[in-house]
Amino acid sequence: MKEYFFQFLRSVEGNGYEALLAAGISNLIAQWIKTAIVAFRKKKFNLSILFSTGGMPSSHSSTVVGLATSVGLIEGFSSSSFAIAACFATIVMYDAAGVRRAASRQAVVLNQIIQNLFQNHPEMNKGKLKELLGHSPTEVIAGAGLGIVVSIAFRYWLNDVLHH
Repeated sequence: MKEYFFQFLRSVEGNGYEALLAAGISNLIAQWIKTAIVAFRKKKFNLSILFSTGGMPSSHSSTVVGLATSVGLIEGFSSSSFAIAACFATIVMYDAAGVRRAASRQAVVLNQIIQNLFQNHPEMNKGKLKELLGHSPTEVIAGAGLGIVVSIAFRYWLNDVLHH
């Protein structure tokens, strides 16, 4: 079993699979951190946070920056592949802190309007718009930092396990 694991690691080292794994691991860690932060603040564990958007840190930012960093480490930071990944990451992070954050703010206002308008008609006030969609700039930066750290750590861990 151990040999299969090392064979798998050798097959992903230095190619697109390594970049995908780094991105996926960055995403999972960000979602678990987000879940832990919410559990700590609310003193209650909520598994659905693992699959939600918004919050600290941004898992979208962590994922795309993890991908871009990994591509840079594998192919070089002057490669065309890194340039594409970096542009993709920038667009996703801008969207998370811009468009999706604005949609979150609008959802809060619309939910308040609906609640006030239909407070005497509970049957009309059942569904709420999702309010936690976007991220603050701090959440985006934290996610990006996490993506960088995870990708570098994963690269060095692979190197250490396979070559030492």
